[in-house]
Amino acid sequence: MSGGAAAACLPILFRRCKTTSAQYVASRSIDPTFEKLMEGYKHFLKVLAVQDLILGSPTASLPLPVLSAAAPRLRLSRGAAHFVRTFPRIFSLLYDPSAAQPLVRLTPTAARIASGESDAASTSAPDAVDRLRRLLCMSSSRSLPLRAVFRVWRELGLPDDFEDSIIARNSTIFALRTNPRETNTHLLEFVDQSQTPNFTPAVDAWRCQERNQADEAELKFAFKQGFPPGMRLTKNYRARLKEWQQLPYAGPYDVGGGGSARSKAGMRALEKRAVGIAHEFLSLTVEKMVEVEKISHFRKCFRVDLNIRDLFLDHPGMFYLSTKGKRHTVFLREAYYKGRLMDPNPIYEARRRLLELVLMRRRGMGADSAGRRPSRSEGDVGVDMKEVCSSDSDTRYDFGE
Repeated sequence: MSGGAAAACLPILFRRCKTTSAQYVASRSIDPTFEKLMEGYKHFLKVLAVQDLILGSPTASLPLPVLSAAAPRLRLSRGAAHFVRTFPRIFSLLYDPSAAQPLVRLTPTAARIASGESDAASTSAPDAVDRLRRLLCMSSSRSLPLRAVFRVWRELGLPDDFEDSIIARNSTIFALRTNPRETNTHLLEFVDQSQTPNFTPAVDAWRCQERNQADEAELKFAFKQGFPPGMRLTKNYRARLKEWQQLPYAGPYDVGGGGSARSKAGMRALEKRAVGIAHEFLSLTVEKMVEVEKISHFRKCFRVDLNIRDLFLDHPGMFYLSTKGKRHTVFLREAYYKGRLMDPNPIYEARRRLLELVLMRRRGMGADSAGRRPSRSEGDVGVDMKEVCSSDSDTRYDFGE
């Protein structure tokens, strides 16, 4: 689809041209800044998955054959040994004589970063409690499936033991009960639903800042807009956007809010309410980003009857959808400037430090000026990575494409 045709299809609010979902995704306006961020982030997510396996082991190490067996599930297309070798600042491979097999461990630097993120999550426990309360208040039943919360625990900045450290320790706020609609599952809910708080949406902070520069009536139901570079905004689109900005809608914390799907005006109100919920959900995440598949697990709880992915594509001034890494990831545009979060937090900063190690890969990690390999630490026998990769392939640990 040509750029002109894409522009004609994409920015028409409430009246999308007839295309398939794949065509609609492909026709979106590309933002190079977010795409560059996701290019590194797709490797970062794989590193996090391997790191979680290592940290979950009692010995803080993982036998290479075990990691090799998990390579297809973790999408390590060229095998576990090659992956470990690609990120020497994060992973080290050492031979364990007692087990007669190589072990994968975190480097001291990576271990400190992981510990720093864990400490930041524990320190910000009050913020985590607030995020969970807000998430529950966006649900019409003031309850959420626990499995859905598990899908986004990292995005919400929750400790990995949040069931104990957040939910159980705040038993006067949260409760877990059996889900009557699904066997062997639980619901997270408020203990006293009659005392649920009255929260203010994150977008209201922007509206307050803009009140001195814009008309009150125009800001009351408006959202901040910032479009991808080079995206053509037609006169017709600008007019429709201005009309949409002034359209009243029920906020994300309004119980029973919305409109009737039987009328065009009701459909538009429901659509804008869904946009408000998506905006608030992303505002609650510590990195202002989430995989579309994960937020889709909350769709029924939030009474959103629209396609979430298409909703993000319908509003390119608020959200950016990336398809890097064989996953759809959505960003809250207003929260970023030149690929960085404008209002960082300790958890984001820790993850950013790990991302920087991911981006460095093997840069500057060759032999020293005398041509010698790094010395082996006392008590551990180092492993020649080239030999491991070779033997890994010979013993069916290589899952290369």
